[in-house]
Amino acid sequence: MTTFTKLSYERPDLDALNSRLSDYSAELQQASTLEEANELIRQINKERNDFETQSQLVAIRHSVDTRDAFYEEEQAFYDDALPVYEKEIQAYYRVLTNHELRTELEAEWGSQLFSLAERALETFEESLIPKLQEENRLATAYQKVMSAAQIEFDGKTLNLSQFGPYLQSPDRDVRKAASVARYTYLSDNGDELDRIYGELVRVRTEIAHALGFPSFVELGYARMQRVGYDESMVDNFRKQVRDVIVPLASALKEKQAKRIGVDHLYYYDESFVFPDGNATPQGDESFIIEGGNKMYRELSNETDEFFQYMQERGALDLTAKPGKSGGGYCTYLPSEGLPFIFSNFNGTAGDIDVLTHEVGHAFQVYESRHLTTPEYAFPTYEACEIHSMSMEFFCWPWMELFFGDQVDKYKFNHLAGSMTFLPYGVLVDEFQHVVYRNPEMTAAERRQAWRDLEKVYLPHRDYETNDYLESGAWWHQQGHIFQSPFYYIDYTLAQVCAFQFWVRMHEDREAAWSDYLTLCQAGGSRSFLELVELAGLKSPFADGVLKETIEQIEDYLLKHPLAN
Repeated sequence: MTTFTKLSYERPDLDALNSRLSDYSAELQQASTLEEANELIRQINKERNDFETQSQLVAIRHSVDTRDAFYEEEQAFYDDALPVYEKEIQAYYRVLTNHELRTELEAEWGSQLFSLAERALETFEESLIPKLQEENRLATAYQKVMSAAQIEFDGKTLNLSQFGPYLQSPDRDVRKAASVARYTYLSDNGDELDRIYGELVRVRTEIAHALGFPSFVELGYARMQRVGYDESMVDNFRKQVRDVIVPLASALKEKQAKRIGVDHLYYYDESFVFPDGNATPQGDESFIIEGGNKMYRELSNETDEFFQYMQERGALDLTAKPGKSGGGYCTYLPSEGLPFIFSNFNGTAGDIDVLTHEVGHAFQVYESRHLTTPEYAFPTYEACEIHSMSMEFFCWPWMELFFGDQVDKYKFNHLAGSMTFLPYGVLVDEFQHVVYRNPEMTAAERRQAWRDLEKVYLPHRDYETNDYLESGAWWHQQGHIFQSPFYYIDYTLAQVCAFQFWVRMHEDREAAWSDYLTLCQAGGSRSFLELVELAGLKSPFADGVLKETIEQIEDYLLKHPLAN
């Protein structure tokens, strides 16, 4: 069993690969029997899985150390190669969706493949390859700015991820000083971040117009492969969040201010939740992994097998270090059947959230690895996030392993944080709608649009004397806005589904877990709303579902002994 560090990488011969894919598509177009067509689709899937395994290997190794010159060069290769490769995938999709055996092929491969292919065909034209390459290079430039931070603080040199413990310090002066240091770096790079985003808005709008879309909003939805719902349904969901969740979130923030003993909650207070300090893991990475082994062994046979596999193959890179890209993610090396989890442990409760959230993604793709169709490895993003956010809650019974006598603080803050996240999540979404509907906005106007929306969704937020944040620049640190446009409402939709699992696991844990496992094993073979139904959940778009879902959670949060 080859470990991740020993997996060999070789840059693919892109011309040869595209030639093979082109030949397979031509043969598929002429295929007159189902058996022949199926075999050609299997060959195409294998070529794609092999290429995408190499691509992900580079993306992982580049993010683990953005200073590594070899993988920086290879990442630049893929920035340019992926749109060229996409041309052949689009050609395959055209053949697939127009095939005379389509009815039989849908029965064999599932209708979701064809829905996704039709959506993808809306998003690409060969003439746009130079613009797609430019878009990729700009997204990589953003990652470079964010991972290059070397900030002197407390006698140490820190990257952006390593500030976490200071931002949660019981000493208010430390919290403020850490926030000022962190945002000074972002402010110093603010003009460059505005420039990169302005260029992204321009090139994405140009691509959208060239494809016949009125704006990038419609293209963004198509790229996100949204099937079965549209912009009006998302808008209605955001309205429910404004009406139902914003007042609750504001009430929770008021209680937080009283609880930590401050007259007024400023932006540098928001991460500090309890007067004696937030719950923190009682050990380092090895301690957390040890607890993870016990937790996943006891949770189910399936999670035990999976978590052992991840460790045996060295598919976890967890702790923050210089040169490492920020954030956390799960990805997948399909030819290896290997999920990979990347994060930046920094000694806060977020370390445990990674162990549950990203493991939820990785567990899903491991459970659905029998689905060798590349489109089915992961579902569309809003469905993906159900697995991750629900796993966070399924792991609650084992949180004492990590937090000891602070476990109640962790659970309360985890649930409260999940609730107060919803307004922020839909704010990120609405901001992008505003920007791409008005692509001619200046950088200052984009910042103002963000600040105006903050006052609607986060009315409690006060930046005191921080001019950079008061100008509306908080979003500079939200990587999705730069690198994965419109990927954010997904978290909020999935959170409502995860809340439903939280309620159900308190009623019948075994039945809830059974439905969750079924959901994971279905991978991406169905649309978001079909997967929601498969898991016995209610659509978060339906009127009244949000209010109904949070009733028990609201009661828990407002009446909890730790709330006041």
